[in-house]
Amino acid sequence: MNRYIRKVQYHETDKMGITHHSNYIKWMEEARIFYLDSIGCSYAKMEADGVSSPVTGVTCSYKNPTTFGEEVCVEVRVLEYTGVRLAIGYDMRNTATGQTVAECRSEHCFTNAEGRPIALKRKYPTYDSLFQRLLAEAEA
Repeated sequence: MNRYIRKVQYHETDKMGITHHSNYIKWMEEARIFYLDSIGCSYAKMEADGVSSPVTGVTCSYKNPTTFGEEVCVEVRVLEYTGVRLAIGYDMRNTATGQTVAECRSEHCFTNAEGRPIALKRKYPTYDSLFQRLLAEAEA
């Protein structure tokens, strides 16, 4: 599991003074890219190698609001990996209170430079073994 810290910006809040729900989805993407970088699998390198992992689905359950200036810790972990699909979980907590603010999930497939689905195990065994290891660690 990896932690990404994010401070709520004023422009991310709405008329009620709380973070607009769409920002949590953006934070998921930021946390996913940070997570990949931190495990030595930068998304920029994956794309340079001809691999993309577009989003195929997102769910987010909002538990408690956040406001301008608060810090949110996004804990990231691999939930599922099949070699063709990847699911990532995001637990978001207020760093000051420890209160859960959102529980989210994103689902991804893997595609080549032409946008066609690929199986990492066949063409990119290094990435496949990395995601296999991350899944095993998350399940332990």
